[in-house]
Formats: sequence, C-alpha cells, structure tokens
Amino acid sequence: MSQFYLTALQLALCLGPMAMGIFISMKVFNIPDITTDGSYTLGAAITAILISNNLPLYIVLPISMLSGAIAGTCTGFIHTKLKIDALLSGILIMTALYSINLLVMGRSNIPLINTLSIFDVISFFENAQLNQLLIAVLIVSILIYFIIYLLKTDFGLAMRATGNNPIMTKALGINNDRIKIIGLALANALTAVSGFLVAQYQGFADINMGIGVVITGLGSVLIADTLKKWFDIKKINGQIILVVFGCFVFQFVLAFTLSIGIDPNMLKMVTAVFVLLIVALPKISQRLVKK
Repeated sequence: MSQFYLTALQLALCLGPMAMGIFISMKVFNIPDITTDGSYTLGAAITAILISNNLPLYIVLPISMLSGAIAGTCTGFIHTKLKIDALLSGILIMTALYSINLLVMGRSNIPLINTLSIFDVISFFENAQLNQLLIAVLIVSILIYFIIYLLKTDFGLAMRATGNNPIMTKALGINNDRIKIIGLALANALTAVSGFLVAQYQGFADINMGIGVVITGLGSVLIADTLKKWFDIKKINGQIILVVFGCFVFQFVLAFTLSIGIDPNMLKMVTAVFVLLIVALPKISQRLVKK
C-alpha cells in the first residue's frame, strides 16, 4: 500500500510544473487556457522521439520546453492579436496539436525501452523509486524557486498587474498583449516539462495521455486557492507552493479511490466529482455561515 501512495507522490511531482503553468494562466492572467492538454502531450512526444534517437537530456529538455512555449505563444497571439476568446483560442490550438503530435510521433505510442531517462542518468540512491522521487523533488524545487523569483521581478509584477487591472497597466504604458503572450508561453513551457517528466517516468509517450490533464491542473489550483483562503496566505511564495501541494492532494485522492477497489473506468467521473466538490464546498460553507 505504501508503494501505491509513493507512486502517486512521484506522479504528483511530475505533474507539478503543469499545475504551476495552470496557475499562471488561470490565476495570474484569468485566462482559461485549454492548450494545456496539447502542450503536455507535445512535450512528452518530443521527449520520446529525441530520447529514442539518443539525444542527451540537456538538449531534450530545452527543446521540449520550447515546443510548449511555441504552443502557448500561438494561443496568446490568436487571443490578443486576432481578438478571439481565450477559451476558444486554446481549444483551437489544442485541436491542432493533436494532429501535430501524431506527426511528431509518427504513431500513437512510443515506448521508451532500453533508453536512459533523467531518473537513470542521475543517481543518489540504489533504490530506483527513491532515486526517482528525489530527482523529481529537485526539479520541481528549482522550478518553484524560478517562478517565485520571476513573479517578484518588475516583469513578474507587470504580469500580475496585467491580470488584475489591464486598464491601469495599459495607462502606465505596459504592452498587455505582449505580456499575455509571454505569460501563456511560460505556462505551456512548464506544462511541457511535465510531459517531459511523465513520459520518462511511465516509460512511454501516448497520443491520448494529455486528455483531461487540464482538469488535474485546475483541480490542483482550486485546492490551492481554497487552502489560501482558509489560512489567509497572501504572499506569492506560499501560493506557488500550495499549487504543488494541491497536486499532491489531487493525486492522493485518486490513489485512495483506486486503493479501496473503485473500478478504474470510473476514475474520470471521480475526478470530475472531486473538482466539483472543491469548487462548491467553499461557497456552500459561506452560505451556511450567513444563515
């Protein structure tokens, strides 16, 4: 049983960068970016192809991130320059990415058999699972530090201000469109990092692996948002850490669901109900308090 939850923890860490990407698009810019489903698979597909061709990981990671950034840039461009609704822009790019991912992969599934993953190249423990866990913790910690640092810089403050009050930032001479495009590029680059990690962790990339992954990211962000209100956390440091913690909670709920014998075919419905509860419970509790 402990092994079961250890696997859930590992997967939560691998999905952490994607949750941070959703946080940037949803909470910083108030943009419901559905590109996530496609850019996650794109990061995994490019990772699988390049690793299969024996390219070193220090080249594979930047290329995967760049691919996600390009996808986010396309969504941002369509939304800001063509004045198309953000949700529709994301859906259009996500739909296009399905075909692009098939072209990149050449087939629907690429196994990573007899290839060295990032979890094999760096070794701290003889126990493979503990080694995977530590490497994932290190990667996610570096990304958390980077995002916190970025959001505290002048550019990061401009990003946050653009999401909160675009009229004010425009009056101050900030190019809102450019900031949004860069922000969506960053969000999807982080999502591609999750694809990079998960493909190596599970040992394959599949064309359908991104379906519904945005729900996982959204659920993590909503959990973090609820905890932020409960504990009155206002600093951006705590909010970013809570997003990754929300990812842990989300994965552990799914792991618990499977451990008690729920049919795996019902997992998507359990996910939907769990997200619904996260969204609804705070509002229900507020109504009860008023009464």
